[in-house]
Amino acid sequence: MQGIVLFALLAFTYLMVIAKRSSSLVRTFRYQSVFLFLATLAAAFNEKQAGLYIISGLLFVLKVALIPFLLYRMIKRVKANEDLGMFINPQLSLLWALGFTYFSWKFGTYILSPLEPVQVSTIALAFLIVFTGLFLMVFRMTALAQIIGLLTMENGIFLLASTVGGGMPFFVEIAIFFDILVSVMIMGLFIYRISKLFTHIDVNKLSRLKG
Repeated sequence: MQGIVLFALLAFTYLMVIAKRSSSLVRTFRYQSVFLFLATLAAAFNEKQAGLYIISGLLFVLKVALIPFLLYRMIKRVKANEDLGMFINPQLSLLWALGFTYFSWKFGTYILSPLEPVQVSTIALAFLIVFTGLFLMVFRMTALAQIIGLLTMENGIFLLASTVGGGMPFFVEIAIFFDILVSVMIMGLFIYRISKLFTHIDVNKLSRLKG
């Protein structure tokens, strides 16, 4: 079961990199969050920790249900162009993702070799997800894609924290979830205002306004 969840997380991470449309990127982020929820739920079942059940429930409510709903609503409200605006095309983006995968796996193998193989694979995947989120923030031109990149990085950090040392303290997790929700709402408001003022949310075009 754990191997299937890790493979699904890997597959949807690659799909995020090659996504060309805003709705596709939101959808793959939601699916990635679904399998992150399943991984957390399995950890809660194995470790018999009530706090992990609460965290997995919050993860489902926020990352699977609420935040994608807000992002879809944002796309419709600002009538955003579905094109993400790529500095790097999907084929080269996938090559970058494969390079991140190789680097993450080598790091996990040589630096974390005393750990169990499943733990090494999970940590390598967590670093890959973080790198993928950073890649989306740098090489996609729309503000919406950069929000999803930030959320993807947080998914990777969450997976890393849940693997190393049993996760972060319960109240720290709650605070992080609250910060994420507030951040998405604030960034959504900014995107709406940018769209109203400039009729687009392409951050590459906004840089031309510097005077």
